[in-house]
Amino acid sequence: MALCRECGLAQLVDDDTAPEEPRGVEPEALRTQACTAVRAVADAGYLTGDTVTEFGSPHGGTWLPLLTARGFRVATDRRTASVVIDCFGIMHERDQRAAFSGRAAALDADGVLLIQFHSLTAIVKHQQWTALRHGHFAYYSLTSLRRLLADAGLHLTHAWVFDLYGGTVLAAARRSPCAPPTPRVHRILVDEHMAGVTNPVTVQSLQLAADTNATAFRDWLTAMAQRHCRVFAYGAASRAVPLFAHAGVDRGLVAAVADASTAKQGRRMPGTDVPIISPEQLLRAHPDKVVLTLPDLLPEVSQRYPELSGRWILPSETPRVPASALIRARSREHLAPRHRETYADTPTTRGGRLDSRSAASNRDEVQP
Repeated sequence: MALCRECGLAQLVDDDTAPEEPRGVEPEALRTQACTAVRAVADAGYLTGDTVTEFGSPHGGTWLPLLTARGFRVATDRRTASVVIDCFGIMHERDQRAAFSGRAAALDADGVLLIQFHSLTAIVKHQQWTALRHGHFAYYSLTSLRRLLADAGLHLTHAWVFDLYGGTVLAAARRSPCAPPTPRVHRILVDEHMAGVTNPVTVQSLQLAADTNATAFRDWLTAMAQRHCRVFAYGAASRAVPLFAHAGVDRGLVAAVADASTAKQGRRMPGTDVPIISPEQLLRAHPDKVVLTLPDLLPEVSQRYPELSGRWILPSETPRVPASALIRARSREHLAPRHRETYADTPTTRGGRLDSRSAASNRDEVQP
């Protein structure tokens, strides 16, 4: 990953990912946060006009029903809209300048653009290195977003911060600055400056976090395998990809990953031979431990799958394993070669070898 010293935008240096991965199922945590965000925007007086359009995300979910419930019409018959929404979508655009220009072009003269993103500030603060992955081309702070918006002829006017993912920001922008940015915008920008989020040395701390966390995770999985404990995972999310790749996970360590998305079921985790199964298959397997790859899902899965109570574990909370307790030497080799596809179909082997269509290893993503 590289960080621009001038504008503060963080981007992957090299990414050959083929576009459009299997669409995910929106978790309850995101649906709840979307409702909260729309209420906050409405209370601030930013939901004006009568039309709305949305730039979607391959991760699933939409805010359109929340807007149509407030009387907005989806702008399918016109080129611009009063409200333009982008929730975790724009980071998937390879050409960032064109992406912001496209969203600006979809906006009415007096409309508002709402962009929600996982803040780079939160990623660095909480050492969330797994947020870096192929297919996510840009990582924003509000500082860098302000510059990108300005280059597209838009003015940052308001911002809200939510707890989702440890720090999610929703920014509002207009074509003309009808008023100065709110004090909240100023506070966020000051906080980012104090945190050093535009300083490459600060952001580079993610590398140490990646190495430390991946090693601890690998050691814990190895210890579980030696105790004949069957470990599964829940959530074939994008964040699980760099974790599995950097830790060198295979089916001998994680038997399978359950995911609610039928588009992902029957495939396997990128760069590994670990299959993706349904939640029902996970329950039938009676796992000893289940690694939850997205901590924000814990309330939802705990309620939905009470049978797994006491078996959930977060990758960041895996206990340290003394080196003397590990019988076999650690292996950091990747089982699958690099390829463009994000998720490869099962079966995982072909003629005794891994399917050559396996997806890209994401090891390079964690090297700021």
